[in-house]
Amino acid sequence: MKEDLGGLETKGRSKMSVGVGMSKCVGVASRSLVTRHHSRFLLHSGFSSNSCAMHLNQQVWSTKIGFVRLKKLDVARAMSTFGEDGARKEPSDFDYDLVTIGAGSGGVRAARFAAQYGAKVAICELPFAPISSDEAGGVGGTCVLRGCVPKKLLVYASNFPHDFESSRGFGWSFETEPKHDWKTLITNKNAELNRLTGVYKSLLEKSGVNLIEGRGKIVDAHTVEVKGKKYNAKHILVSVGGRATVPDIPGKEHVITSDEALNLPERPNKICIVGGGYIALEFAGIFNGLGSEVHVFIRQPKVLRGFDEEIRDFIAQQLQAQGIVFHFGESPIAVEKNSSGTFNLVTGAGKEEADLVMFATGRAPNTSNLGLEEAGVKVNKKGAIEVDAFSRTNVDSIWAIGDVTNRVNLTPVALMEGMAMAKTAFGNEPTEPDYSYIASAVFTQPPIGTVGYTEDEAIEKFGDIDVYTSTFRPMKATLSGLPEKTFMKIIVEATGDKVIGMHMCGDETPEILQGFAVAIKAGLTKKQFDTTVGIHPTAAEELVTMRTPTRKIRKKSEQTGARKEEAVSSV
Repeated sequence: MKEDLGGLETKGRSKMSVGVGMSKCVGVASRSLVTRHHSRFLLHSGFSSNSCAMHLNQQVWSTKIGFVRLKKLDVARAMSTFGEDGARKEPSDFDYDLVTIGAGSGGVRAARFAAQYGAKVAICELPFAPISSDEAGGVGGTCVLRGCVPKKLLVYASNFPHDFESSRGFGWSFETEPKHDWKTLITNKNAELNRLTGVYKSLLEKSGVNLIEGRGKIVDAHTVEVKGKKYNAKHILVSVGGRATVPDIPGKEHVITSDEALNLPERPNKICIVGGGYIALEFAGIFNGLGSEVHVFIRQPKVLRGFDEEIRDFIAQQLQAQGIVFHFGESPIAVEKNSSGTFNLVTGAGKEEADLVMFATGRAPNTSNLGLEEAGVKVNKKGAIEVDAFSRTNVDSIWAIGDVTNRVNLTPVALMEGMAMAKTAFGNEPTEPDYSYIASAVFTQPPIGTVGYTEDEAIEKFGDIDVYTSTFRPMKATLSGLPEKTFMKIIVEATGDKVIGMHMCGDETPEILQGFAVAIKAGLTKKQFDTTVGIHPTAAEELVTMRTPTRKIRKKSEQTGARKEEAVSSV
């Protein structure tokens, strides 16, 4: 869509933001300068917030580049707001400045920040239950209630058998083998989730955000309905996250997803897990650590598509060494329920019987029955809400953040997007989320940490790179006697010596990588890494003592068209 500004042409809403935070009314600009060099045509100074927005289509502004006539400017894009009867709504006509649908991490963050900027804010969320449904959710959202937090609690639980075994090499002995009670774990985990949802409610209350319990549905560009009651708002934010998906195969009603896996009444003796992503591998480690026989079925030849190739190979080897059985190149065809209560996972290669079959084959934006279509909000083929760089949809008053937009589906990213949205809409500070060098972790056993470019991505982007790798036995394993190893990798842009990627798999990796992510985000060079004194004895010191590249990769030769790769012996 193009808007005619008397000879100056802009594409869409993003080129013009009138007094950010002044979402209903546009006045006369007495001192604003509109030029091609005035980024995004931000018209800040000299606005009278209650002046004749309807006359914008005829108003002439004098600028240093001459006269700019605003012709037929869409009143909605000029941020004036009208009710169903055509009458303009004044600021007092709205119930709220912001109504947020979905009280997950991103939604809560945006609501609280908006309230800090002085906005009147409400947030709606379904009542709490450990397993989500159309009637149940909970303040805190997926990460807190049925994702990152409960998963990591179960990871901690599954690590203890390894610690018990490691302790023998350090002189510990047990008269009887430790026993685990699954029900105690789940009971205590749920108690913690209840505590956390209470903490989130308290944070909202202290921030002055009104919590409305129930399912929110968009009625129009400025109205949200919850339990039959309608609330008018200048802005609506959608932050409802995503849901686990299961392929449409015979017997899919017999499978569980990560939601149910975190709240099982008892631990399965044997489980088949379908999927090769991080959720599948994390749960494989959880159940294996707690004593279950685990089979993982992956249609691809490798795990963790999208991760660095050496990390993919290394973690597969480590998990296989722990007894997890991988079935590569096998896709599920059906799930059968046996009379004994067990299930058969049917693939092209045969059947595998287990107590439970879990699918971790992906997640989809939770956009059904939200009223998006009725409100005119665009979604893509995958059901994700389409937004611009500021998280605004094609309907000016409606925004969306987090997994529902299917950009970078990580909780800290949703938090960043929520803060940026609040700054843009209410803080008079247009802010685009920064997606560069986002660190992430996979809580496998051992865990993975990664930030920046993979080796293949770096070659494609930069051409000339140096790769440093190190594989070693961690100090703890020297006495435990267990076959554990740690892998580290640094990728350097050769021309500027800038560190552009770091990948690691080993104990305490996420804690280590968080600190190094700051350095990489700041643009530090390999020389600066090398001149940093390491902390001894730690695994992390290896990252500042790798002096010789494992290999140097240079751009493709114009003569041969082949990539030149120079192997270098590590010292």
